[in-house]
Amino acid sequence: MFVIVLVLFILGLVPILYKANHNTRDVKVNTISIDRTKAQPFRKKLNILHLSDLHLENISISPKQILDLADQKQVDLIALTGDFLDRKRNIPKLVHYLKALQQLNPTYGMYAVFGNHDYVLKGEHFQKLKSVLEENRCVTLQNKHVSIEVEGGTLNIIGIDDHSTKRSNVTDSYEGLKDGYNLVLTHDPNVVLDMKEFHFDYLLSGHFHGGQIHWPKPYHLVKMGKLVRMNMIKGLHYHHDKPFYISEGLGQTGANIRIGSRPEVTFHHIS
Repeated sequence: MFVIVLVLFILGLVPILYKANHNTRDVKVNTISIDRTKAQPFRKKLNILHLSDLHLENISISPKQILDLADQKQVDLIALTGDFLDRKRNIPKLVHYLKALQQLNPTYGMYAVFGNHDYVLKGEHFQKLKSVLEENRCVTLQNKHVSIEVEGGTLNIIGIDDHSTKRSNVTDSYEGLKDGYNLVLTHDPNVVLDMKEFHFDYLLSGHFHGGQIHWPKPYHLVKMGKLVRMNMIKGLHYHHDKPFYISEGLGQTGANIRIGSRPEVTFHHIS
């Protein structure tokens, strides 16, 4: 009897796992529009392509698919919010994604911050990851910022390092900041809880994967910080009236499955 029950259980599990794996290939494309409420609008809408959590150990989306999803779209800036990989053998794989993104010719460049999985790499291997990003025209930001002139004003791109591994330093990230539109890139969105005294106009992040296995609820995320307990695990949210976005990411951790969540490519339009 036990054997029969076990076989029936396994047979029932197979279609669930098949669907869960299929979900990792079912990309959703979200478009978010944000107005500048406390400053003059840019003369031209700023279009940002946001990708997060590639997790190249478990990703079902190819570089070409990302290009196809961005086809015919104007991309002014590409924002990559961490967790590229955690195994050194996958660093060459990252190059293919970066080469594809370069084909989009973002007007103001490509910018990246690191996540907790990237810091699994140590010493020379982490430095290799960083070098590969920079050699492929991606500016890496670890608790620092860059200021660029766009049509209608200054855009400050502020990169705050990973909060979950205690590498974030908001003060250093803002040191010497010019007046302008403050766009923050970070991996773990929980850092917003420490930013009451620091102004940002918009913040992009990832980290939670939308739960990845979000059924019936993503109870396993509770250990990942206060925002989860505030039911802020994906999409657009506000804290102290400041908007921030949590991407569900492109790749997966652990098993290559998703239940109740899907990989995400996001376009943010800032007017």
